Amino acid sequence: MANAKENTKTIAQNKKAYHDYFVDESFEAGIELAGTEVKSLRQGKVNLKDSWCNIVDGELFLNGCHISPYEQGNIFNKDPMRVRRLLMHKREIMRLFGYVKQDGYSIIPLSFYFKGSRVKVQVGLCRGKKLYDKRADMAERAAKRDIERAVKDHNR
Repeated sequence: MANAKENTKTIAQNKKAYHDYFVDESFEAGIELAGTEVKSLRQGKVNLKDSWCNIVDGELFLNGCHISPYEQGNIFNKDPMRVRRLLMHKREIMRLFGYVKQDGYSIIPLSFYFKGSRVKVQVGLCRGKKLYDKRADMAERAAKRDIERAVKDHNR
């Protein structure tokens, strides 16, 4: 019998996505990779900072993601910035496509992780934040920090 809870190990997270967007929903997607890219991911050499997803002919693609070349990869290394296909069910992709057609929605990769031996990507259906939303979030975090600090000092 297989593990009831498969082991997941986070490779990288896109913290900038949470700063720039409201994440309305998140989905799990597989990703089509070459062997040397997987080895590079095992070393944690990936940058999701300015990456995004788009839908072309009913398929979901990851753009702008940088997976560094594997040092021992020689001729088998692929272009680090190449467009990679994400693997999801057709009905999920069509549902996302419907949202993306609306104004303000984007599909943004949130994290890379291993689920068992497979690499998965968590993609989010996101709406862009305005500058005042970002300021409000920063003020809220600062207020929480101040409250926690006051409680900690009071308990001493």
